[in-house]
Amino acid sequence: MRILTLIYEFPPVGGGGGRAAHDICKGLVARGYQVTVLTAHMHGLPFEEYKDGIHLIRISSLRRETFGASFMTMLAYVLAGLWAGFRLISLDRPDIIHAHFAVPSGALAWALSIFTGIPYILTAHLGDVPGGVPEKTGKWFRWVQPFTVPIWKSAKKIIAVSEHTRQLALQHYSVNVEVVPNGADVKHLTPVIIKVNTPPRLIFAGRFVPQKNPFAIIQTLSQLKDLNWTCSMLGDGPLFEEVKREIEKTGMSERFYLPGWVTPDIVLEHFSRSDILFMPSLSEGLPVVGVQALATGLAIVASEIGGFLDLVDTGKNGYLIDVQDIPAFSRVLREMISSPKVLLRFREASVEKSHEFDIQKVVDQYQSILQGVLNGN
Repeated sequence: MRILTLIYEFPPVGGGGGRAAHDICKGLVARGYQVTVLTAHMHGLPFEEYKDGIHLIRISSLRRETFGASFMTMLAYVLAGLWAGFRLISLDRPDIIHAHFAVPSGALAWALSIFTGIPYILTAHLGDVPGGVPEKTGKWFRWVQPFTVPIWKSAKKIIAVSEHTRQLALQHYSVNVEVVPNGADVKHLTPVIIKVNTPPRLIFAGRFVPQKNPFAIIQTLSQLKDLNWTCSMLGDGPLFEEVKREIEKTGMSERFYLPGWVTPDIVLEHFSRSDILFMPSLSEGLPVVGVQALATGLAIVASEIGGFLDLVDTGKNGYLIDVQDIPAFSRVLREMISSPKVLLRFREASVEKSHEFDIQKVVDQYQSILQGVLNGN
């Protein structure tokens, strides 16, 4: 089977959605499928390469930042993708198209499918669903949403990465949606021995944007100065410098490590040396960093929203807290930091939980969906 994957951000560009797409593509290649990825180019990257068996083609776009894409960069991807997509299809006609994100990749898939007759499936990651990330995309969807209806209705299959994303999609589109979670290479990420660090190490990984709510981390940990801990905040974004200044104001600079944007492999290295993933996000689909945290044996303290509901069994491998309740975040972190035995138990439970998100199970589901579409099911 020849698969054309459309996604406007793909490692090393972008966030968790791109990493999820990469893992799926890599898994399908390992099973003998031919996978070509059409994604956006960014300065410093080759326009074409083979990586992990995936044929990567990057098309010119207006994208200038690793951590963020504007509406104009998305539009540029679609327009450039039309020409590149038609050329790819004429040279090596794929059997099926797989689009990640209804906007903008789904729009490109819809157009290519209309003119070539090649069917497509769509994976929704939350930000491409109306109401998924209102602080980021609310203004866009006020006028874009009517134009997205054909994208959803024309897809042969629609997948959501979490039940929360599925329910949001069903509120806006009259379509069938099934859930296939993001996964991780659990087998290779899980440590042989889990040992709590002294002092315990907290970690955040994501874009420094309002959606990720990074200031809540500072507010929470400022109430725990009497305890011994360290915190790494991995990532970059428009709030990065402001977050650094806020940490300095609270007198906790020596407790925090902020390296800026790092590669996915380095994120995993930091996870392997940490104890608690702390993510007080305002909205999430099913975060890849959350799945990777499970596999590497991290306890998780996160907002009681979105895909975290699928990742955390409260009181067993972590806690889900109302995003506005800073005292509650502080309270549960105090419990975990103060008791190595409790923290160890939570970390071990995360490893057990991670088996639900084994990338091989995820690829099994995508393989079945793709083959079913080609068989007319």
